Amino acid sequence: MFEFQNLEVYKKSIVFHLNCKSILEKKKVANYVKDQLGRASYSIVLNIAEGSAKTSKADRKNYFTTARGSVFESAAILDIMFQSKEIEESQYKENILLADELSRMLYRMIQNLSTK
Repeated sequence: MFEFQNLEVYKKSIVFHLNCKSILEKKKVANYVKDQLGRASYSIVLNIAEGSAKTSKADRKNYFTTARGSVFESAAILDIMFQSKEIEESQYKENILLADELSRMLYRMIQNLSTK
């Protein structure tokens, strides 16, 4: 087992991606929305894993920052989908709360890697 597989943020990012994937599979949305949300939510998982393999703090911080950016991107897409009534309020709230939690976890990881 890889070290990153034990990280709670990694496990939660997989749940978030699978939630987004499920929404996209069940809803009729434009292909560009499917592509963008699919890629952004997948990017969170991959950047956490790849960042965990880096040996320098600066490299790890960069990957975790990119993962956090993808969380924000995913949240913005969910905002648009909710406002345009493409997803239900319960789906929106559940996933926005999870995105917020991921963002906070990644922020703490990034802060812990900052040089002081």
